[in-house]
Amino acid sequence: MSLWQEFVARSRSLVSEALVDGGLEQLARRTDPSGEAPSLRWILCHMIEEYARHNGHADLLRESVDGFTGE
Repeated sequence: MSLWQEFVARSRSLVSEALVDGGLEQLARRTDPSGEAPSLRWILCHMIEEYARHNGHADLLRESVDGFTGE
């Protein structure tokens, strides 16, 4: 199993546990610099946003290499 797959499996396990324990509104154990703890909902939405942003960067790099554009 690759390192990435291990991290995905661990993340899925942690999210599943958090959903059972407190749902999407459960607050994180750690706080942000302002002292607030984000909810699981906020964390998951932020991760989707970050993933989409980096996929967009990868598309731009690929397009600059081969000239093909995505859909």
